[in-house]
Amino acid sequence: MVKMKNWIQTHLPTRRRLIQLYAALLYNAQLKGYITGQIYTGGSKALCVPGLNCYSCPGAVGACPLGALQNALASSGNRAPYYVLGILLLFGITLGRTICGYLCPMGLIQELLHKLPTPKLKKNRVTRVLSYLKYGILAVFVVAIPLWYALQKFPVPAFCKYICPAGTFEGAIGLLANPANEATFSMLNILFTRKFIIMVLIFGASVFIFRAFCRFLCPLGAIYGLFSRINLVGVKVEESKCTHCGLCAGHCQMDIRHVGDHECIHCGGCIDACPTGAITFRAGNITLRRREVEEAPRKKILTRYRTIAGAVALAVLVGLLIYFNAPAPAGPSPAETTAATTPPAQTESVPSQTQAPVTTTAPPETLPTGSEVGMLAPDFTAPLYGGGTFTLRQDGLGKVTVINFWATWCTPCVAELPHFDQLAQNYGDQIQVLAIHSELITDDVDAYLAEFDYSIPFAQDPGGLIESFGGSTMLPQTVVLDENGVIVYNQVGSVTYEVLESLVAPLLED
Repeated sequence: MVKMKNWIQTHLPTRRRLIQLYAALLYNAQLKGYITGQIYTGGSKALCVPGLNCYSCPGAVGACPLGALQNALASSGNRAPYYVLGILLLFGITLGRTICGYLCPMGLIQELLHKLPTPKLKKNRVTRVLSYLKYGILAVFVVAIPLWYALQKFPVPAFCKYICPAGTFEGAIGLLANPANEATFSMLNILFTRKFIIMVLIFGASVFIFRAFCRFLCPLGAIYGLFSRINLVGVKVEESKCTHCGLCAGHCQMDIRHVGDHECIHCGGCIDACPTGAITFRAGNITLRRREVEEAPRKKILTRYRTIAGAVALAVLVGLLIYFNAPAPAGPSPAETTAATTPPAQTESVPSQTQAPVTTTAPPETLPTGSEVGMLAPDFTAPLYGGGTFTLRQDGLGKVTVINFWATWCTPCVAELPHFDQLAQNYGDQIQVLAIHSELITDDVDAYLAEFDYSIPFAQDPGGLIESFGGSTMLPQTVVLDENGVIVYNQVGSVTYEVLESLVAPLLED
């Protein structure tokens, strides 16, 4: 019994581990996303969480600051990224790399992997030199490449696209693991394979090297490390008590030279290692933790405050879990929205993977309304950029209609826009082409389009429109309707001009 009690006490999660788990759950409070295979697109996605957490994770309820920074830089030709820079400045001044130690899900994953019983590589001069690599990645993949492509009006969030293991693990695998997204496997290419290999290598290295990604590769940690001298919350050293024995740096598994420098994640492990009690964990002038031997007189007060803080934190978490996972109110059926001029109710159907247009001999009025090939497309009204509206039953009636769902931040979307414009120019009044911008992130689309001379109309998704066509957050998506409004093609993924012409030409011949 005594042995069992001792085992339980030694294996209970520490306060820091509980905070890490809490933060990971808080960032990904939309648990139903793992069931539906859809990512959350509500208002809170405009807000950045402090840690590295993929925007496309099925449970994510906020944006990743690193992804937001890259997207802001990619569109910096249209607007200055004041919000993202401001939020990073706020996080850096208040918490700095304390975020890495307590509030980053990727840090938690690495620490859990490092617990696997294997030989470990201790820090040394080589790892200390490699710790500066993340600053190079920050400069090249987060800043330089997005800015370079921004000058060419081509968004490339390079770190997210080519390296980020959080994007691969939380976003890509999190979505692909759901049967509802089975059709998207056809979109995978060598880029995903490379990112998957990078993720495996990083996670594998974390088994043998403590926080390998944080120490060598993470540009978000590099940003927060720039605030190491001024961040308010974290470990602090009382110089009057410090004997400069070096036990704190020797005890730390990160590549620090001294407590609180740019490599320190403020985990607090050095507090108990200091023989003189010179190290404390503070929030400004408030001491939150010191050596246990000195904490006894204050233990009752600290316990009371921790109990209150824990109760408040638990209440917040429960409230958010209820808010983000409560069943949505039932909306009208797709059939009821056929003649409506407002966006139809959201559906969860998956786009058809039909590679060529199909035709139907049934009268349109006898067909069910939906998103599958052969169904009558749901009617909608979408506001146009520059003024006016587009109503499918009114403006697309009697013509072959091509609908492209896109976004300024989607690299494949931007690359294929000229194909749709060329199609409209070549076929003139015979067809109707409409490009609808995703509601997921509403950049300054007007300013973006002003840089080009596209002839096709551009509309804004008024809310839930892409879902009514069987899509979600996977872009681009192309839908082709015959002259009666029947869906003959509905596909997620990039298209070429030749593919578009092969879809449209047979319908015009008929």
